[in-house]
Amino acid sequence: MQTRCFLDMRKLVYISILGCLVALATAGCSRDKKPEEYRGSVLEELPFVYKMTVQQGNIITEEMVDRLELGMNKRQVQFLLGTPLLTDFFQTDRWDYTYTIQRGHDPMEIRYLTLYFQEDDSLARIEGDIRPNPARAQAREPQEMVVSVPDYRERKGLLKRGLETIGLEPKD
Repeated sequence: MQTRCFLDMRKLVYISILGCLVALATAGCSRDKKPEEYRGSVLEELPFVYKMTVQQGNIITEEMVDRLELGMNKRQVQFLLGTPLLTDFFQTDRWDYTYTIQRGHDPMEIRYLTLYFQEDDSLARIEGDIRPNPARAQAREPQEMVVSVPDYRERKGLLKRGLETIGLEPKD
């Protein structure tokens, strides 16, 4: 009887030790940070570790937004800015353009641009981080540029130069 009680006590000790090990193992899997606060590995923050520039979405520049005018139709806007990243199936008169860029270890830049259209598909309202500035657009008016292209100089290969030296020029 005493050996049976001893075996039961031994099983109880083993089960309690196993329970403590399972509790410690599962506690090690938990995180103390929220997912939005997670910054990644400590190695990523070192200054000599290269981080690639990441661009996502539609590239939106001030020049592109300055060329927007109220009253433009959807095709003209799409020609200037490209296809919108987000088009809501239920709100076809609203186009959302989003652009994010993260250069190396710098914080991420986010740009939003939302365009609202009227029933006749003409641009009615512009909202977002970048606003159109007609004065800035006029200051950037394209000026005539003359480009002079040099004449084409034929580049002769080794074989052609060798044949010319001995007087056997190939026919073109």
